[in-house]
Amino acid sequence: MRLGFIGTGTITAHMVRGLKASALAEWPIVLSPRNEAVAAELALLPGVTVAASNQAVIDQCDLVILAVRPQVAEAVFGALVFPADRPVISLIAGLHICKIAEWTGAKDIARAIPLPFVERHEGVTPVFPPQRHAMQIFAALGTALPVTDLVAYDAYGAASALMASYFGLLETAADWMVAQGHPRLDAVAYLRGLFGSLGDVLRAGPASFEQLREDHSTKGGLNEMIFQRFVQGGGGAAMEAALTAAFKRVQG
Repeated sequence: MRLGFIGTGTITAHMVRGLKASALAEWPIVLSPRNEAVAAELALLPGVTVAASNQAVIDQCDLVILAVRPQVAEAVFGALVFPADRPVISLIAGLHICKIAEWTGAKDIARAIPLPFVERHEGVTPVFPPQRHAMQIFAALGTALPVTDLVAYDAYGAASALMASYFGLLETAADWMVAQGHPRLDAVAYLRGLFGSLGDVLRAGPASFEQLREDHSTKGGLNEMIFQRFVQGGGGAAMEAALTAAFKRVQG
């Protein structure tokens, strides 16, 4: 299939690079001209071209992937003509299918939440509803997770927003280590190794998060103490409140 991207930002770049190193590498890709620097860089890949306009993307492609910011979506799509039978995949957070259908006239619409790891064919991408083409594309980019319930899909969207908090935790820990006299490069190197290895442990087997926490906590030890202090200090409640706020936002 010939894939078209309207919106040429970070996620589009990760997807295009991932696709061109996947089983779908032969599929042509047409990019919108917005964000000229990113589009020009991606156009160096085989089979990737930049269209003269957003309408040209639609006209030249068999499937259109929408990757613009939600704040500008209505203005962008309102100026375009979508064939009713053209499949559409939306990567736009918080923009429901009924609104996309209203603005584009498309009949076959799916939503997806790809993360930067798709470039390395890693991670899991929720797809709602599990449209055939979308499932094929995201399976080639890692794991495609079929979702048939909108509430569940929005919960995945909220959980995907934990990335900054993860790195913020590491940032806080690194700053604390520096305050204790560690050179920053040493503190960062130690934490990169520690959390990178923990990620390997997480991927290695099906153990629950609770079991993994217990496995990495000696009774009465430091790991147990820090987690208890974190919970007692309101860390868990704050995380739940933040996730609830994100959930309400992605619900629109």
